[in-house]
Amino acid sequence: MNFTSLHPYVYLATRYPFSKGQSSSPRICYTSSIYLISEGYGVLCTNGERTRLGPGALVYLPAGQPHEWLADSQEPMVHLCCYFDWSYVERAAVFDTACPVCYPPEPLLEELVGPPFPYSLTEIVTVESVRVWQELFQNFYKTASFTNEQTFMRSLTIQRNFQTFIDYFLNSLLKDQQIPDRRISQLLEVMEQDLLHDAPKPLEVYYTSLNMSRGHFFELFRKSTGCSPIQYMNLFRIGRAKEDLLHTTLSITEIAEKYHFSSVHYFSRLFHQLTGQSPRQFRQK
Repeated sequence: MNFTSLHPYVYLATRYPFSKGQSSSPRICYTSSIYLISEGYGVLCTNGERTRLGPGALVYLPAGQPHEWLADSQEPMVHLCCYFDWSYVERAAVFDTACPVCYPPEPLLEELVGPPFPYSLTEIVTVESVRVWQELFQNFYKTASFTNEQTFMRSLTIQRNFQTFIDYFLNSLLKDQQIPDRRISQLLEVMEQDLLHDAPKPLEVYYTSLNMSRGHFFELFRKSTGCSPIQYMNLFRIGRAKEDLLHTTLSITEIAEKYHFSSVHYFSRLFHQLTGQSPRQFRQK
C-alpha cells in the first residue's frame, strides 16, 4: 500500500449481542473488521481453526477473509465491532449498504475487497482493560448508511474519533514493528515547532525529555523515521528553505538566517549535498 493513501475510514461501528447458540453464518466481509468481546463467550472459525474466546478478546480480521462466529449456548458473547477500510473504497454503485458482507455461495466481487494493511497484524489478542476499549468504541458508533449532505458533519466527528481508536489499536498491536513509536511521533511535533520558532536544540534536550539514553534514542529515532535526528532536522529545514526559494523574494542569506543555519556557506553546502544543486540553481530552475 502507498502510505500516502493510508487513511482508515469506518463504515459501521456498533454493539452486537448474540443470542444463545447463534451463528453469524459463514461469511466474508468486504471491509476489514475489529471485534472486542465485552462479555460472554463464543467461537471464531477462520483459517481452518476454531478458537474459543471470552471477555477481553480483541480480534482483527482483514478484508476478504472467510469466517464464522458461533455464540456460546449458555453465555453468548457481546461484540463491540467496527467495519472499515485502510483507505476509502467506493461501493455505493454496487451495494445498498456501506458495509457489505458476502455470504457464500454468493460470489465475492474481488475488485471491491478493501486493501490490506502493509504490516502483519496479530488477529487475536487479549486486552488489559476492557473498559478503555469500550469507551474508545462507543465514541464512533455509526450505522452502515452512506454519508450524505445531512450526515456529513456528524461523520466528521465519527471519523475523527475513529482515527483516535485506530491509532490506539495500532500502537497496541505493532509495538515491535517498523513504524513510528508513539513517543517519537510526539517528539517530532515538539522538534518541528522548535525548528520553526528557534534554532535547533541540542539532542540531549530531546532524549533526556524521554528518559532515554543517547544510544537508545538514536536507535528508536532511526527505526521510526529512517534517518538520524540530525538528518531529520536538516531535511526539515532544507525542505522549508526550498519553499522560500521558490515562492518568496528572500535572499539566500536571509533564508539561511531564517532557518538558523550557522552561516550562508554552511547552508549552501548542505543544500547542495541534499539536493544536488546550489540554492541559486534550485531557485532558477
